[in-house]
Amino acid sequence: MDFLNAIVLMANFVIVPALTYGSQLALGAIGVTLIYGVLRFANFAYGDLMAFGTMISILITWKFQSMGISFGFLPTALLALPFAIIATILVSLFFDKVIFEYYRIKKSPGVTLIVVSLGLMFVLNGIVRVVIGTGDRQFFDGQKFLIKANEFKELTGLNEGLAIKSTQLITLVTTIFVALLLFWFLDKTKTGKSMRAYSNNEDLALLSGIDPNRVVMITWIIASILATVAGTLYGLDKSFKPFTYFNNLLPIFAAAIVGGIGNPIGAFFGGFLVAFSEIMITYAYKKVLIYLLPENLEPTSLMQLLSTDYKFAVSFSILVIVLLFRPNGIFRGKVL
Repeated sequence: MDFLNAIVLMANFVIVPALTYGSQLALGAIGVTLIYGVLRFANFAYGDLMAFGTMISILITWKFQSMGISFGFLPTALLALPFAIIATILVSLFFDKVIFEYYRIKKSPGVTLIVVSLGLMFVLNGIVRVVIGTGDRQFFDGQKFLIKANEFKELTGLNEGLAIKSTQLITLVTTIFVALLLFWFLDKTKTGKSMRAYSNNEDLALLSGIDPNRVVMITWIIASILATVAGTLYGLDKSFKPFTYFNNLLPIFAAAIVGGIGNPIGAFFGGFLVAFSEIMITYAYKKVLIYLLPENLEPTSLMQLLSTDYKFAVSFSILVIVLLFRPNGIFRGKVL
């Protein structure tokens, strides 16, 4: 019985949250790695692009709710998501046309594009803060439970309860579906193969008749879709605050680099690796060990390696270790 209580406790506070958080990081990391693989620069504005897409989702969700439009048991944000995706795509293509295209034509080095993306990051962050404010914002109908902790206790007779929100299941299912669809697109379609060819050898791809402008446009479209979906899922699961998405840029880049920068499949698994590492290292295991150990060996301290305040230090440490000992990542990088 004690063993089952320990398992449920771990599932409730480690496994389920890590799967949800990992799904959100995975989509963001795939977007970052696509931009790097095709456009050849690290886009530091990506976190704020996620924030912009999420902001549009929230605003449209609020509008739908004020009109009495809902999606039944499912969050209304899912109805707003297509509109937010379109808005984010248009913003990405606009900034590519007026900013990035100029440096691309000049064949500027990647570091120049990184600096430009930093400037764009502040612009997008400012737009989001002005439009929706700096405080926490909620979707209002996202917090619905598939099973509540008290219900689980009554059903199983265990001391520990397991709570699963609908948004957590939606996040995991959506991430798997979107990732599989993207991998199929890159591997099986003519456009996807063109993107891979352009990423591997730009000059040879141009000689083969591949239109670089079309490849760039498709890349921004896919990256914008991933940013909006990842950001909206994160906002549904937790809450929306512009600065949070800026903070998430570190674990997203860590996931992309751990998986092998330029490798979408690696970025997918890197997201889950970073999420599980952050949560497992900052979780306090005292109660779990009380269930598992004899009474005379029960711990008195929290048995926590790091405080949750240092969660991002875990991502930073993973990033440093990978760059030092395996710069190409767990999977080989630059293999879009």
